Amino acid sequence: MGLVYGAIEGGGTKFVVAVGTGPDNIIARTRIDTRTPDLTIPDCISFIREASEGHALGAIGVACFGPIQLDKEAPDYGSVTNTPKPGWAHTPIVGPLQAAFGVPVGFDTDVNGAALGEWRWGAAQGCDPCVYLTVGTGIGGGAIVNGFPLHGLLHPEMGHIPIPRLTWPNGELDGYTGFCTYHGAGCFEGMAAGPAISGRLGQLGETIPDDHPIWELEAGYLAAGLASIVLALSPRRIVLGGGVMQRSDVLERTRRRLRETLAGYVASPLITGDQVDYLVAPKYGQDAGLVGAFALAEAAHEVAER
Repeated sequence: MGLVYGAIEGGGTKFVVAVGTGPDNIIARTRIDTRTPDLTIPDCISFIREASEGHALGAIGVACFGPIQLDKEAPDYGSVTNTPKPGWAHTPIVGPLQAAFGVPVGFDTDVNGAALGEWRWGAAQGCDPCVYLTVGTGIGGGAIVNGFPLHGLLHPEMGHIPIPRLTWPNGELDGYTGFCTYHGAGCFEGMAAGPAISGRLGQLGETIPDDHPIWELEAGYLAAGLASIVLALSPRRIVLGGGVMQRSDVLERTRRRLRETLAGYVASPLITGDQVDYLVAPKYGQDAGLVGAFALAEAAHEVAER
């Protein structure tokens, strides 16, 4: 009977659930559509129970959409808090899993989990502090500092960093009103996430050709947000994931624009050079969140065994 971990990546549209010894030895995995909590969470529990049968379940890791409560002294620790997702506000996540399995549960944001997974096994190995940023239907970021995900008053909310309004490559001021329900055009997510790209042009991002000027504008906004992260956290590496970063040259454009934005102030060759070892793609691609859940489970088990 071998030791295995349960891993749950909880997203707004789907939960990905797996059981294995780690990201490179997954016994079973499945996708569960995100419905109401009373349906979704029991489905996750049932899958882990069935997939781990005949093995010793050591811990479960959950890398979850937020906002979530990470203060272990708070009465609602382990819960989703004031999310706008219908039906999920103030939903306990850790409690039902501990009640079902009686094992430690590692719990964090999806992006903090992804950062931990990429630091432990992936593209950010040996780089502390590091940041993982996802750019897709929203923007979110997680940070690893001294080997642990960064927590504080809350958890990092890098997607809502204020950024300036930029100009198109032809010099025209970008007039987009932004799509963030809290900050409109005033934050990183509101101006640079996938819906902001499609919102400007009235078409899906995947239908926009690579030579359209929107991608240079997007790289400028990504660089503006990343510059604040570089200056505030001084990460040794930033891993950029999410659907927007799958475009063929967005990463390289962003490297160039970040150099221009920082203008030589951060006098490190990692920044002033070609940045191929600074702004990088995730090793685990779209599975970075699930890998992060395995990292959270392993870390929770290690703490419990001390």
